Amino acid sequence: MNAVTAFFRVGPSQNDHLPALRVALGVAVPLVVLLLLNRIDLAVFAVFGAFTGVFGRGDPHGIRLQHQSAAAILLLAAIAAGILVTEYDAGPWAVVVGSAFVGGLGSVAADRWALRPAGPFFPVFAFAGTALISSSATAPEAFGTAAVSAMLSLAIGAAGWLLPSGRSAWPGRRTRAQLPAVQLRANAARYAVAAGVAGGIATLLGIGHNYWAIVSAIVPLAAATRATRLQRAVHRVLGTIVGLGLTGLLLVVGLVPWQLVLVLIALQFLTEMFVVRHYSLALVFITPLALLMSELAAPVADEGSLLADRFLETLIGVAVGVLVVLLIRDPRSTSD
Repeated sequence: MNAVTAFFRVGPSQNDHLPALRVALGVAVPLVVLLLLNRIDLAVFAVFGAFTGVFGRGDPHGIRLQHQSAAAILLLAAIAAGILVTEYDAGPWAVVVGSAFVGGLGSVAADRWALRPAGPFFPVFAFAGTALISSSATAPEAFGTAAVSAMLSLAIGAAGWLLPSGRSAWPGRRTRAQLPAVQLRANAARYAVAAGVAGGIATLLGIGHNYWAIVSAIVPLAAATRATRLQRAVHRVLGTIVGLGLTGLLLVVGLVPWQLVLVLIALQFLTEMFVVRHYSLALVFITPLALLMSELAAPVADEGSLLADRFLETLIGVAVGVLVVLLIRDPRSTSD
């Protein structure tokens, strides 16, 4: 009963509106510019680049800049790889193999650089998303949009230094956690196996957008212990179900591009408001955010199938993620 009660408890606010505003602004500016330029086909790349602003939310300005710079390098490398897969029309299996590599290598980089949020979720999402989303944009346009968007998020993250109160809060180099090699290997193995197996199952079943299964599989793995990883898997399923209902309502309305842009900005803000306080509640907003990003890039005719595919692949991904959590144990933790 305690677990049920805990599920419905939302954590206390910790000035979440400040990082939420930073991230939302990092998404809003490039999207509005692209809308004015009539290049909304580049919106998905702008949003993936803007994920740079998600990192280092509680850090002082100087530390945040270092933190987000490392994240931007990882994100842009993943986006570039995804664009290459699209350029060469390598197919869904290339996305599966690539996601496993990005998951494993991204895990090592995230651990070495002590990135927060932990793990390679955002690089894997950026790689698989850009590799599978159809776009009329050229490779230089796509990557350039992501890079400019990432740089804008870096600037927004450090902008507080311009205020008199912020200039005294510019510390030296950020400290990094030194994990032993055996821990790095275990973390990387979990991400690589989860991404590869979940993506492989979705591809064999012929379900479109196999990256939904991939990201659903790796989401639980970032938590600290086996118990919290399993809790996050439950949050993923329940939050996605409600989020799909919200997505369906938004799709039924038939939003035009400028309305979609406003909704995406609001969803990004709400996601950052609750992602630390209650993950399942945040997923209510993350789910339509991810699906509407795809809708901006390439509108679909059968919206019902889109929602059904997302639900089925979430179940596949979460099931794989749970199995990986149970089978690949943390070698250092006695509480895991």
